[in-house]
Amino acid sequence: MDKLKVIITNDQKAVKIPAGLRLMLRRCCTAVLRMEQFTGDAEVNITFTDDEKIREMNNQFRHIDASTDVLSFPLGENGEYDINPDTGCKQLGDIVISVEHAVAQANEFGHTFDREMGYLTVHSMLHLLGYDHVNGGLEKTIMREKEEEALGRLGLTRDNTYVE
Repeated sequence: MDKLKVIITNDQKAVKIPAGLRLMLRRCCTAVLRMEQFTGDAEVNITFTDDEKIREMNNQFRHIDASTDVLSFPLGENGEYDINPDTGCKQLGDIVISVEHAVAQANEFGHTFDREMGYLTVHSMLHLLGYDHVNGGLEKTIMREKEEEALGRLGLTRDNTYVE
């Protein structure tokens, strides 16, 4: 990986975004791309939203009328990506995170909000690179191992919070 441009937009007001979270999510994206030995410049969009909006999106794009934690919208396929003519970056896609859902899941799973947001970002980055878990089995196991490897590189293990 050469350069990475991460555009983060906060379209929700339900949860105050802690200082440092945006930087940590950029580091999550970088960790996944380095782990996957991604080459070239890349660009990814991350949007923070609320449960109502992500439910609408989940219904519109997946025909599931329920809120969810994160949605991934890959722009590439089989390692081929559109190029942003203004930046020359490969456009990996969009990540939409329900911050409300992330708070609830962090509480449910007994870890920090940072860990949950990092996990959701790493999970979605793997989707943008073509990984999937829908069919379960080996695909799900491989994706889960990659998630933990990337999070471990950042100190976002199940027992710890973010460290630089």
